[in-house]
Amino acid sequence: MKKSRVLLVIIAFIAFSASQVSAQKTIKKYGEDSVSCITHTSLYREFYKQKNYEDALPHWRWVFKNCPLASQNVYIDGAKMMAMKINAAKDLKTRDLYIDTLMMVYENRIKYFGDLPTSREGMVLGRQAIELEVYRPSDTLRVYTFLRKSVEREGINSEPLVVSRYFINVSNLVANKRMPTDTIAELYDRLSDLVDNKMELIKGDADDVAKWTEVRNLLESLFEPYATCDEIERIFTRKFNKTPNDTILLKKITRLLDRKDCTDRNLFFSATENLHKVKPTGQSAYLMGKLSMVKGDTDKAESYFIEAVPNLDDVLKAKTCYYLASINYDQKRYSEARSYALKSLAINPNDGKCYMLIGNMYAASAASCGGSDEIASRAGYWAAVDKFIKARNVDPSVADDANKVIATYSSYFPTRERLFFNDIKEGSSYNVGCWIGETTTVRASR
Repeated sequence: MKKSRVLLVIIAFIAFSASQVSAQKTIKKYGEDSVSCITHTSLYREFYKQKNYEDALPHWRWVFKNCPLASQNVYIDGAKMMAMKINAAKDLKTRDLYIDTLMMVYENRIKYFGDLPTSREGMVLGRQAIELEVYRPSDTLRVYTFLRKSVEREGINSEPLVVSRYFINVSNLVANKRMPTDTIAELYDRLSDLVDNKMELIKGDADDVAKWTEVRNLLESLFEPYATCDEIERIFTRKFNKTPNDTILLKKITRLLDRKDCTDRNLFFSATENLHKVKPTGQSAYLMGKLSMVKGDTDKAESYFIEAVPNLDDVLKAKTCYYLASINYDQKRYSEARSYALKSLAINPNDGKCYMLIGNMYAASAASCGGSDEIASRAGYWAAVDKFIKARNVDPSVADDANKVIATYSSYFPTRERLFFNDIKEGSSYNVGCWIGETTTVRASR
């Protein structure tokens, strides 16, 4: 009964529609048999709206074959129904036939409605590629072709998923030796430009920025295994020379070169310097500090690091404080050096390098802090060894170095005889004077 009512409604609608359209428009849209086209179109659409896809399909097939210009909905709806049939197929042969039909639906959508913004070729090719990859993942070269054409045609209007899948697809082809290795660098060069330009346009849209940030991170992570210092410099030197003050480009150059430990390259120096001039930030000041350290200009490095500290995230702030501690240590400004080392440890308490640095300061100051007092002049070594032990305990990466200096400076402890003569007991507490100002435990040399 429900189906009969649907038919009555549709017949009445067709009779009204036929009287309203001109003969010329009808022939162009529906072909010579316009009444049949309108009938089958209306029937399939009505069943489709009810999600009665089985009854919709016969009418849809008739429209697909006989009146391809009826509506782009014929192809949008058809893709959905074919996907349903693919997922429900009981055998591989039937499934493959439905996949072929799905591909034909996309091809005809481009053929007949490719001039519409909602069915433009590049966009449809991208979606066709995604579907083909899902349903027939072995067809990698065809997927690659669709994705490549989609991105070439859409450019900055490409969908994030299409750009991601394109790079992943090429990465897999390179990994399987079906494409040369340098394809990765060439494609990264083009797609990273596309992503950066896109992100400039969508600054105010948090959701879109998040999506494209994921794409950028994906490109960099897949490119990184192939990105030698030479390759990065080759790709980006030309771009830098063309637009040396482009902040997006400068950030990308410094990020990649820093991540690959290529900070000794001239491109890194130039890009870092320009980035700090054009748009100074905590990170650019940090990079300028590292650059100055490489060049041996510690005064400049210290100045940049001090500028950077208030504007960095915790990870870089801890590193920067350590660098400042090292610079002050080299200048024998031990109190300032310890202050920066402790600031770094407040963020990262498991950084053994900071404890090693403090221990070395104490050892270097021990003799001068004690003056002519035999015990006081050796007490600094107790405090130093305390720091080396702490370094070893919190950070296994410095354990070997810590053990060496523990053995060295433990030999500088007072002998048991000297402790006995000065009425000082092993295991008792002792306040180390001078700038060190720490309480430690009395120990005898071995």
